[in-house]
Amino acid sequence: MSSETPPASAPWAEEGTPNPSQDPAENQGSGEAEGLGPMSKRQMKKLMRQKQWEDQRELRKQKRKEKRQKRKLGRQEPGEADAGGGGGDSRKRIRRAAVPSPLRLIVDCAFDHLMALKDVKKLHKQIQRCYSENRRALHPVQFYLTSHGGQLKKNMDENDKGWVNWKDIHIKPEHYTEFVAKEELVYLTSDSPNVLKELDESKAYVIGGLVDHNHHKGVTYKQALEQGISHAQLPLGDFVRMNSRKVLAVNHVFEIILEYLETRDWQEAFFTILPQRKGAVPADQAPDASPPDPEGGSDSDVSSSEKLNGDPPDRARGERKPDKENDTQTENFPTH
Repeated sequence: MSSETPPASAPWAEEGTPNPSQDPAENQGSGEAEGLGPMSKRQMKKLMRQKQWEDQRELRKQKRKEKRQKRKLGRQEPGEADAGGGGGDSRKRIRRAAVPSPLRLIVDCAFDHLMALKDVKKLHKQIQRCYSENRRALHPVQFYLTSHGGQLKKNMDENDKGWVNWKDIHIKPEHYTEFVAKEELVYLTSDSPNVLKELDESKAYVIGGLVDHNHHKGVTYKQALEQGISHAQLPLGDFVRMNSRKVLAVNHVFEIILEYLETRDWQEAFFTILPQRKGAVPADQAPDASPPDPEGGSDSDVSSSEKLNGDPPDRARGERKPDKENDTQTENFPTH
């Protein structure tokens, strides 16, 4: 009698279970054939985005590796003289290698009254991310929080008491127009007809601190007009085509600017920071601009504000995993 046992069948060999190695379209067909009903348009989009994410895994890995090597070389060169000293805090050596930028980046927190508490909490997380990224950047900006008060301050006092000890940041209850000359201000809003080509490091760029889920479209643009200050939108459309609206969260606009200051390349900055769910592709590789995704989530009106919940504060800039709650849009860069 043979002691051999028949090989166990693959778990997907059971009737009606799709093979994960198959193309999403094939799985859809098999589902229909088994009488399970056609896959919805939303499910198909999700599968296609996941497949695109998997297909580009190696490319992202290589880009991250190259960027790490580039940063390592940039940080080692000014620290060669200290290399023989031994000991010491490596983080301090990296911090000394940073070259601060005179560019001022302001998060305008004057929209507290337009947000529900849950959205104020999302804005708080985005601000935390901005602070964290600026502290580790090669060219940190002069970071300001203005009109700080109301629900936002109360939430920070209750859930992040350490904010009072934050370094390299100016947190002010006053409005930015009280201490910055109007001719130096540029409001970043997606509704502006002006496209920003270069960053002027003598200017102060304002990002609207608003997570509104499109309830207050155009509010930041309107504010810029009423205050008589310059306005512009990031050159997203010149370099990127997306399958959703041009709406970014506060922290994404902030990180894109930090990345641009390091690379002086808008396209690299966009593709390093933009979340995967945006389905971004280079503009010169997209035959036609994709129409807005009606199910694109809770994007707010700011090409400059997107969610931050989902990216831990200590996560390095670069790859974005398929977003869940990592990108809560606010109203800022292309904002309202």
